[in-house]
Parts: sequence; structure tokens; C-alpha cells
Amino acid sequence: MGRKTKQFLVVYAVLWFLSFIVITILLSRGDRSLGDSALFFFNIAANKNFLTGFHVVFLLCSLLLLALQYFIKLYRSKSKSVFLRQLGYRFILPILIAFLGFKTLIYANSYEWHDYQWDNSVMNTEGIVNNLYEADQKQRGMSVFGWSHDNNEVIDDLIKANVEWVAVIPFLYQEDETTKRVNVPDDPNSFTRRDSSFIKTIRTLHKKGLKVHLKPHLWMSSGWRSNITLDSNEDWDAWFESYRINMMRYAKIAALTKTELFCVGTELRTSIKRQPEKWNGLIDEIKEIYKGELTYAANWYDEYEHVGFWDRLDYIGIQAYFPLTKMENPDLETIEKGWDKHILELKGVHEKYEKPILFTEVGYKSESNATIKPWEWGSGFSILTKKKSDKTQQLAFEALFNKCWDQPWLAGIYIWEWNVRTTEESAATDLNFSPRFKPAENVIAKGFKNTVKRP
Repeated sequence: MGRKTKQFLVVYAVLWFLSFIVITILLSRGDRSLGDSALFFFNIAANKNFLTGFHVVFLLCSLLLLALQYFIKLYRSKSKSVFLRQLGYRFILPILIAFLGFKTLIYANSYEWHDYQWDNSVMNTEGIVNNLYEADQKQRGMSVFGWSHDNNEVIDDLIKANVEWVAVIPFLYQEDETTKRVNVPDDPNSFTRRDSSFIKTIRTLHKKGLKVHLKPHLWMSSGWRSNITLDSNEDWDAWFESYRINMMRYAKIAALTKTELFCVGTELRTSIKRQPEKWNGLIDEIKEIYKGELTYAANWYDEYEHVGFWDRLDYIGIQAYFPLTKMENPDLETIEKGWDKHILELKGVHEKYEKPILFTEVGYKSESNATIKPWEWGSGFSILTKKKSDKTQQLAFEALFNKCWDQPWLAGIYIWEWNVRTTEESAATDLNFSPRFKPAENVIAKGFKNTVKRP
């Protein structure tokens, strides 16, 4: 094995070790123990996006090592003036050009002439929940991520935006669409440290006057939970049993904390179609220990039509990422028109089951194409390839409230997603769903402030 090969292997091993240490420590600063954080690292280590990012960093570190060796050799063999000239031309100047090009591209993609006038009169500056739910029974909800040990300031910001319900979202985990079991804690009858953190968060929300929707999600390293594919009935039974064990633990948390709404599942289409009797059994078990309201969060496409137990729940939950336009940068009228056919279908579902419909998720990215395929996530490179548009996000939410909020069949809306870690500075170049510090936040606050007359 040559010397350079050994050096590359050493760099590769050191980077893996540093990644493990850094990610484990960062995660354990939240609500995970060091052991749980270490296990989480190994779960994501095979993720395609993680591996891509890791190897990009490895390549950059390897190039930096080669450059360092070259300039050390040059320093030893040439004069100081030659060394400095070569260092400037071959190292510093290319990095400077690349940095300026990167910043220019980000500025070009994120720049948008959008003179939005923030309306402070619609914001709740009293610091207490208005409790508009009592007036019209509409859930003014937000899906929130990034909880920490002290969430008081975060909750105050939500109240300011007229949010009255918060979706607290713990994650279950399995590797991919063909994994035969959802990960189950060693002692499923006891609460983990992470469970205790969610219990604390729910109690803090309640103390602040907000209501809670506990909504566990199944998360995968690769694939999508709606497309779980297993080979046999035995595999499906084993998968559902592992899912059931997890959900019963969260049902106990919902009962313990007197959570107002519990979601029995989210976007599990293939299981819904294949195992209807299992779902009915799970609902029976949950109802034995949890006495609050229930829903299920069905995907907007090829799922909510196939759920056979809507009559056993309090709400028909729909992940409302309906496509609304076919073009980028649409105007408000075009987006509103895109809702027409979906509203007719939703009204029909409501009349069929005689149950109110709850938008368990609906959200739009800050991109010019946000209303074409609202369900699509961006990536870390989106800012280099996509055009930011806070205006499109703002208009999409305006259309949502204009067309849907007054519908008598709509029980409420949960916005996806409020990222606690978003800052005013990062929002300027952020293309993702979070409405924080964007015009969309003000539009949402205005929409939630409106009360609807009961029929």
C-alpha cells in the first residue's frame, strides 16, 4: 500500500470518527442520551444524503491535504517570494473566486423584489391565547420542530401568530420500505428519556394555554412510509405488531398528559389497504386507555379514499398537499382556482362519512414552484438551483385561507412546519417550509385571527 493511499485512508477514518463524535454530542444536547444519539448516528450513517455529504467533505479534505503537502514542499525547495506568489495564485485566489461565486449565486437565487407590508394589527401581542377555538371550533394548528429544554420563548412566538393548537411529533424509525419491523425500545412499557422530553413539552404547552395534537410519524433513512412493501402476511403481521407497541406507548403519553387530540397513524397507505382489521383492533386498544379525540393523517393522493375506519374517528385527517398550479410564480387568482376541484371532492368525503375534515398538514416552501408539487422537499443544494420566492409562499397561504377556512366541513389546519431554529437572518435565504420571519407568518396570523360563524 502506497504512502498516499495510507494518507487517504487515515483522512477517511478520522472524518468518520469526527462525524460520529460531533453528531452524537450535538444530538445528546437535546432530549437524547449519549447512547441514543450514538445509535441514531449509526441509523443515518447509511442514508444516501448523509453519505453524499460525507464524501463531498472527504473529497474537500483530501484536496486540502494534497495542497498542504504541495505548498510545504514548495516552501522548502523555493524562495519565500516564489512560495507566497504560488500560494496566492494557486490556492487563495481560486478559493476566493469560488467563495464569491457561491455567495453571488445564493444572492441571485434568493433575491426577490417583494414589497410586503407587514400587518402588526393581526398579531397577538397580549402574550396569552385568544382561545378562538371556543367561538368556531376551528383548530388553529402548527407543526413545530426543534424543541429544547426551555420552550417558553418559542411558545410565546407561536401565540403571537395566533396559533392555538400545536402538533407535537415524535418519530418512530425503520431503515427503509422493506424493513420488517419498526424499531421498538428495549422496555416498551417504560418511557424513554425522549418520551419524557415530549411529556414535558406537552405540559408546558398546556400551561401556556395551548392545546396539543400528538402525532407520531414513521421516519426512514430511505424511501417513504406510504410505500412499505413486505413479502408475506407473516412479515406484515410482524411489522404491524412493532408499530402497535410503539403507538400504545404514545397513547399512554396522550392519556397521561390529557392531550386533546391523538393521531393513530400518518401516511401508511400500503398498510391501510392491506390490514384494515389490524387498524380497527389498534383503535379499539387506544380507546381503552385514551379518552380524547382521534384522527388519522391520510395522504391527499390515493389514501384518504381507502381508509375504512373514518366512522370510528373524530376527524378525517388529510395531509393537504394538493397541487394547485402548473406554473411558477402564480398570482393569487390562479392559486385560488386550483383549490376548486379539491374542495368539491373534500365536501363529498365529508358528506359520505358525516365527519369534519382536519388538514393535519398543509404547507408551502419559499420557492417559485411551491404550488406545483407542494409535497416535495428541497435539499441542501436547493439554494443553488432553485429560485426563492417568499411571495409565492405568502400567496399560497392567502389562497388556502380564502378558499378553505370558511368551509363548514373544515375543522382546522395544521401548518407545516414551524422550525424553532429559523432566525431572521437565515429566513432571508431559506427555501424550506418554515414561515417564521417571512410574510407567510403574518398571513397565517391574519387567517387564524378570523373566526367563522357556526352553521
